[in-house]
Amino acid sequence: MDVCDRIIVGNSPPILRVKELIRQVANSDLNVVLCGESGVGKELVAQALHLSSNRKDKPFVKVNCAAIPNELLESELFGYERGAFTGADQTKLGKFELAHNGTILLDEIGDMPLVLQSKMLQVLQDLQFSRLGAKSDVKVNCWVLAATNHDLEQDVRNRLFREDLYYRLNIISMFIPPLRERPEDIDLFIDYFAGQFAQKIESPVFEFSVDVRNFFRQYSWPGNVRELKNLVERLMLLGDWQTVEEELLARETRRINGHELTTHPSPPTPDNLNSEKRAKKKFPCLKEVKKKAVLKAEGKLISEVLRETGWNRKRAAEILQISYKALLYKIKELNLRREE
Repeated sequence: MDVCDRIIVGNSPPILRVKELIRQVANSDLNVVLCGESGVGKELVAQALHLSSNRKDKPFVKVNCAAIPNELLESELFGYERGAFTGADQTKLGKFELAHNGTILLDEIGDMPLVLQSKMLQVLQDLQFSRLGAKSDVKVNCWVLAATNHDLEQDVRNRLFREDLYYRLNIISMFIPPLRERPEDIDLFIDYFAGQFAQKIESPVFEFSVDVRNFFRQYSWPGNVRELKNLVERLMLLGDWQTVEEELLARETRRINGHELTTHPSPPTPDNLNSEKRAKKKFPCLKEVKKKAVLKAEGKLISEVLRETGWNRKRAAEILQISYKALLYKIKELNLRREE
């Protein structure tokens, strides 16, 4: 079993393509952007890339660009000299220096502030930078991987991400498909996570019923692999399948992106095919009507809150009771612009 098969669970065609691409680019040193929804396993793909490369015995360093406050991100990435600012009582190495001769993963790169993106571009071009407060540059040799759940091309069009940085990073793009697009992998994940958790709690492996497995294969998994792992562990610990089933069904109906409950209807027969086509032309799709209505209502509310806060997006996110990241996504999705 090679590194890809050991780290990445799944034998579906989309995942097999991901594994093959990992093997092809592992020793290229070309910058790679890992794209996909939250929870699909982008960090695992990054680890597989690193461990498949000739840098496998060197450091693998991860930086979550969304989890570190903007004012601290630069010093976290590039380090600082003693006395560079109040409280800097000793020199600190940044993540790039710690990743020297190894690999650095810039996770959630789409959330990196624009002011820092220009310095990142220079680092990628020259592989050298200066610590905060330093008079000389530091040279590093590291493989740069980036991960995001953003549509970076759309972010570039919306001027939320620098175009030159996008093309510098996106030499190789790898898309990790969501779990709903590879239902044939779900049984493998169930057994894998069940085995892991059984070892952790020192318990026999829990046997999941056919009904549970069938439901899981039909569910849309908005939280992807991370959500599946959490539910497997919950069921092994509490055995509350009826409650879980009710929660998942309710969650599907509440999804604001207009997706319907995941079902597998029987294919139309020749007798009713024409009537179905006529009906589809005559009436709009219910989920599209719902989606447009929800987006219109969201756009109106978000616009009003942004105007009220003077486009202070952090304050607006607090008022709307959503994360800052979710608000940025909505602004992009709804193409909202500040009125001059």
